[in-house]
Amino acid sequence: MHRPRTVSAVALLFGLLVSACASNVPPARMADYVGPSGSIGTSQPLPDWGVTKAGLVLVMDTSAPDAAPRLPDQALEQMGERLQAEFNRLLPVVVTKVLPADGIKPDGDLAKLCDVGKKEGLDALVVVVASATEVEYPIQVAVMWTTHVVPGLRRDNWSLVEAALIDVRTGHVLIQAEGRGWATLDRPTVPDVNLWYPVIWKRPLDPNWRWWPPTFESAPHTLRVIAMQEAVKRLTPNLLQAWTNKRTAEVAALGQ
Repeated sequence: MHRPRTVSAVALLFGLLVSACASNVPPARMADYVGPSGSIGTSQPLPDWGVTKAGLVLVMDTSAPDAAPRLPDQALEQMGERLQAEFNRLLPVVVTKVLPADGIKPDGDLAKLCDVGKKEGLDALVVVVASATEVEYPIQVAVMWTTHVVPGLRRDNWSLVEAALIDVRTGHVLIQAEGRGWATLDRPTVPDVNLWYPVIWKRPLDPNWRWWPPTFESAPHTLRVIAMQEAVKRLTPNLLQAWTNKRTAEVAALGQ
């Protein structure tokens, strides 16, 4: 259930402002890797189901000035494995391998990405760009979920995962989609209330869910992983919808 809390006028105003623009935070980054959205091949058909070999390239973008720190290698590896399984379940391609993102830069060079796929003997690439923004600001945190409060800090994380399916033979982006996730970390700045803190919430989409990291030191890392997992969870149905919309348009075009 919701816990009682008192928030300063400044923190409340800040929360309202960031909620209003959360859909744009962090900003989309995919165009920096595959070129402008106009490069999407609307006339390029989707491949037949299960015959196209693809690779997955997962890029953790931290180039923005307010970007959250990069996820640890183990977390990125686990994220890549999850995405590979989800894409094989949802997309009309067989993702056979996860390719290293070394040397891939936000220079908008789609031809370079296509060359990576061709060198690996692949027909397609699924390029995934993950990014996140974090801010921290003072609040009052509740003690024992009562009306008694003490000074504390809240850290908000907005995570974004974007995916693009690229036909490396033609150099076309076939479909694109994104998923966004949010989570917040509350912690006191005074001693003797550590029994209830630090705590992570999935605000604003699941405000009743909470998780207690084992230590204050590990809490920011756990926050980033949880927010990114939420973004991945929302990416996959959006990518399936993008595939469905394109396939529907292809079928409609054949009937004209």
